[in-house]
Amino acid sequence: MNITLKNGDQLAIQDGENCAAAAKAISDGLARAAVAAKVNGELVDLSTPLKEGDSLEIVTLKDKDGLHVYRHTCAHVLAQAIKSIYPTCKLAIGPVIDNGFYYDIDFKTPITMDDFAKIEAEMKKIIKSNLPIERFTLPRNEAVALMSGFGENYKVELINDLPEGEEISFYKQGAFIDLCKGPHLPSTGKIKAFKLMSIAGAYWRGDEKKKMLTRIYGTAFAKKEEMDAYFVMLEEAKKRDHIKLGKELKLFALLNEGRGFPFFLPNGMVIKNLLIDYWRQIHRRDGYVEVQTPMIMTRTLWETSGHWDHYKDNMYTTKIDGEECAIKPMNCPGGVLVYKLYPHSYKDLPIRMGELGLVHRHEKSGQLHGLMRVRCFTQDDAHIFMTPEQITSEIKGVVKLIDEVYTLFGFKYHVELSTRPEDSMGSDEDWENATNALRAALEGMGLDYEVNEGDGAFYGPKIDFHLEDSIGRTWQCGTIQLDFQLPQRFDLEYVGEDGQKHRPIMIHRVVFGSIERFMAILIEHFAGKFPVWLAPEQVKVLPVTDRASEYAQALADEMNAAGFRASADLRKEKLGRKILDAEMEKVPYKLVVGDKEMEDCTVSVRRRGEGDIGVMDKSEFLAMLREENDSKKIF
Repeated sequence: MNITLKNGDQLAIQDGENCAAAAKAISDGLARAAVAAKVNGELVDLSTPLKEGDSLEIVTLKDKDGLHVYRHTCAHVLAQAIKSIYPTCKLAIGPVIDNGFYYDIDFKTPITMDDFAKIEAEMKKIIKSNLPIERFTLPRNEAVALMSGFGENYKVELINDLPEGEEISFYKQGAFIDLCKGPHLPSTGKIKAFKLMSIAGAYWRGDEKKKMLTRIYGTAFAKKEEMDAYFVMLEEAKKRDHIKLGKELKLFALLNEGRGFPFFLPNGMVIKNLLIDYWRQIHRRDGYVEVQTPMIMTRTLWETSGHWDHYKDNMYTTKIDGEECAIKPMNCPGGVLVYKLYPHSYKDLPIRMGELGLVHRHEKSGQLHGLMRVRCFTQDDAHIFMTPEQITSEIKGVVKLIDEVYTLFGFKYHVELSTRPEDSMGSDEDWENATNALRAALEGMGLDYEVNEGDGAFYGPKIDFHLEDSIGRTWQCGTIQLDFQLPQRFDLEYVGEDGQKHRPIMIHRVVFGSIERFMAILIEHFAGKFPVWLAPEQVKVLPVTDRASEYAQALADEMNAAGFRASADLRKEKLGRKILDAEMEKVPYKLVVGDKEMEDCTVSVRRRGEGDIGVMDKSEFLAMLREENDSKKIF
């Protein structure tokens, strides 16, 4: 029979051969490297049999999908090791996460990280045994009987919750059997580098009313060198932790009186306002108008928008004059109401409507994290109302704007196209048209992208921008969502060139995403060493003697009058102490002034990270500072 390879070539193999045999037919080297396969686009085990006309892609550990399979198998090895050491424990779930995996377990006797050494030793034994991993399926009643026989009540619950008719599959390695959809490595011996990382509590199925389980986190990489590099990155990330730096640099505070609601301090407000000023500048340039919509609106609005049905659990509600209302979790319905206030012609479109809206979302307390995950944040939203013919050009304009912003801060990024989720509204035709429009725009710009199946918004597909920071971590920030639904649900109209009424198309988009979260990313990206234009304090003037204090204060006053942010350190401390404190505060420039500098109207300049760069005339320094500030240099 013939199958089609990724490059379009045809491969002839024997009837009934599986993916592993096909890999060997291509090359022995590929067969050794193979860990899984994609058949007709679906990720499967190498043992999966092939049929005439199937398309085949062999997956190795160089592929993202290959690492996913690798880490998934490592989770099963962890579960097998734990069942061997703690036979009375009950297994729950063990999914893959970024850079690793975890397994939730119900222990009779609690364990600690001190137990990791013996668990890892048992895992290494399992790996060294190179146990074949075999998949099999069972009817529902037999599957329940199998897991009940092992005393695995959590697995029984999962089986019973599966939709009627769905295949129930298991994986066996040695004597260990686990309920799992797969796929997995062909054998345990393929695992080369792993480590257990931490332990935490986790409610079964995320429900606070259910039992607290023990969650064991681990990481796994194809090579030890890659894992070592990951640990170096983690150490660097600890130094850059935005919560730690936010406290040290007096940027924000996290208080029990407002859990999930950060307090911004003066230094933090400087950065936040500078980001907002920059946002307004580039949006005015690109033809956006700015609006502000109410923070609280009636339930009927959220029912019309679909949020009440699809997002209610994350919304805060209240009653005003006996009417049920919600604090907005998103800005879009308010923007739609603004559009509806006046009639529009095709000549008015596109309307690019921006809003820096404060939104509130009910996040669980265990998910809160600094500025990264909060319960209220400023969303740098914009909604573009346009004709169908304007979709491609508007998407290109947004992509160009997002690229400009991320490039300014020194971020690289990659793009994902996220498609229709299970919980969605609208017709198949609208979703197909919207998804095809986004795909066409990306391909028309020559942008590489990955498809993230099922991760779109409930009202439309989206393009997500994942930026990479200075130590290689990725963050999802910018997004472009194409929406055919809200214009229909709110009966939006414009008069076309033909004099008839038409339905506009809507784009939802953010650049920063959340200003608070973007600030957290910037704090860690720059390790608190903000570029001059973004630094809360740009210059610290340090007098060597009391005699130079007046000159130092005059310099600081002159710079502040010129629009810079400067102060003079007039404490009766030694110069070395003042320099060290300014370094700890990560001020970009320190100006040391003494008798000679007073006499010559000069300054001795120290640049952050470089030390003394020489003596300058004060006007020369101000010109250099002006150029660096206005050009928004980052290094």
